[in-house]
Amino acid sequence: MKGNGFKIGAIIFFLGMTLWYLTPTIQLMLENRYMANMPEVERIAYQDENRERLQNLQTRSLSLGLDLQGGMQVTLEVGTPQLLMELAGDFADETLEDVIRVAAERAFEDRTDLVDEIVAEFESRDPDARLSRYYRSESEGITRRSTNTEVATYLRDQSSQAVDRAMEIIRTRVDRYGVTEPAIMKQGDNRIIVELPGVDDEQRVRDLLRGTARLEFRLAADPDELNSARQNILSYFDQLYEAEELEEHILRERLETQTGNPYIFGYAAGPDTADVNRILEREDFRERLPRNTTLLWGAQPFGQQEGLDYFELIGVRDQVELTGDVISEARVAFDPQTNVPEVSMSMNSEGARQWARITGANIGRPVAIILDNYVFSYPTVRTRINDGRSSISGLGGLEEAEDLVNILLSGALPAPLDIIEERTVGATLGEASIRAGFLSVAFGLVAVAFFMILYYHVGGAIADLALFLNIIFILGILAGFQATLTLPGIAGIVLTIGMAVDANVLIFDRIREELRAGKTLRAAIDNGYSNAMSAIIDANVTTFFVGIILYSFGIGPIKGFAVTLMAGIAASLFSAIVITRVVIDYLTREKTAKVSFG
Repeated sequence: MKGNGFKIGAIIFFLGMTLWYLTPTIQLMLENRYMANMPEVERIAYQDENRERLQNLQTRSLSLGLDLQGGMQVTLEVGTPQLLMELAGDFADETLEDVIRVAAERAFEDRTDLVDEIVAEFESRDPDARLSRYYRSESEGITRRSTNTEVATYLRDQSSQAVDRAMEIIRTRVDRYGVTEPAIMKQGDNRIIVELPGVDDEQRVRDLLRGTARLEFRLAADPDELNSARQNILSYFDQLYEAEELEEHILRERLETQTGNPYIFGYAAGPDTADVNRILEREDFRERLPRNTTLLWGAQPFGQQEGLDYFELIGVRDQVELTGDVISEARVAFDPQTNVPEVSMSMNSEGARQWARITGANIGRPVAIILDNYVFSYPTVRTRINDGRSSISGLGGLEEAEDLVNILLSGALPAPLDIIEERTVGATLGEASIRAGFLSVAFGLVAVAFFMILYYHVGGAIADLALFLNIIFILGILAGFQATLTLPGIAGIVLTIGMAVDANVLIFDRIREELRAGKTLRAAIDNGYSNAMSAIIDANVTTFFVGIILYSFGIGPIKGFAVTLMAGIAASLFSAIVITRVVIDYLTREKTAKVSFG
């Protein structure tokens, strides 16, 4: 055992560190098993009492990937056509809208670059025309004299920045949502893949990812003008209704207009709002509304009838008085009288100044607070507000208030996001994957261990001990670096089981060769380790480099496999070179010792 003091110290240190990092995982498993046997009421109470401790264990535990614990994988696509239309601002017209529409269709069909298609379509209509008539940016050097090539470069930069900005905002929202080990990756030029392990509220996640956070403050419509328009529209539609026009039947059947609130045009059941929206978009309907007035649905139902939620159709002004850009702080608060959750907001100095002007000029009138074209509340201004504070009420509960704060604080998405693909992995499937992975690891471990003992006798048993510790080291390394264990990661562990004994095979075969050459056992062991070392190092280092490449360029499952592979190589090298050598040295410390290597 001479000279093995450092090695023994290293084994104790690394084994202790491994068990330290794995302890939270073991404790959490025991806690989950303990809570699984509780009645639901007791389990909820236990979780509330120990929430901080359980969250701490969850944070420090070995995380399971989407394929093992269930969750959602969502593929989002940034609405580049809408973004390019918005970049034109006040210069946009029907011609540009049509150019972008045609170019988007062609780019989708031919798998070509959207900006190139916009330039080609624009120039095909007028070869001498310049896109700079629509796009200007002093900060980017885009002026009325800029060429189409310069404008195209500007549009590509803006599109790329929009995707990067969207990724940052999504990451912030997901982090605040509390998902453990989310994966957010860019795919291609305008797609984002989001993996959320352990998520079971799918609709809440959809709303969180797609919410654009376009917060607006608008004045309510003039009640007299709105009532006059209502009577005019109903009279006009009554005439068409008598002619049995289908659309007018829908309006009469779907839209209720008897309301005591002068700012409410009408209300409808949730399933009927789509039919009403189709009528609201008709030109003959819009031209009978008061000038500079639009109708928006309330965000939350105001009541129920026959099991259906009913929503208000509220009249507001077209002009936006203030936007969410001025919000400097947002938090969840509770109404002191009803204890209902709401969102309290504070504005920056410029917003506070404008808010004071708006509220001071409209005392006694409602101001609608609108998020993504839905009216969350329209409180009546009682007095001038000078400190820039306001609140959003009418929310669906504490979770919705928290999500709204999350969206407001993370900022508005630079472009709309569409969910083009969604995959949900159930917890049951995750449990089946864990079971299958565990069985594959156990079967591989038993098969290799049996072969090693059969072929190398005592040396094989030593290698099996190192193999068992090797798996513990791998899990400890993953837990220590807060990596996520996935199904491909388990495949990496299975592969590592086979690779882990490779070094021992090389060493033991070298020892057997030395023994056949007539060397003593101690000399054979020393020569066996020294002669096999170069081949072991070369094989494992080259494989480790492959793992680095897979991790650097791979995504999702490939990264999970690469992480486990690299951890397995590091652990197997330590096990083969250090642990087995210390055990063999201990067993052969006496000159008369007999240790068989097959």
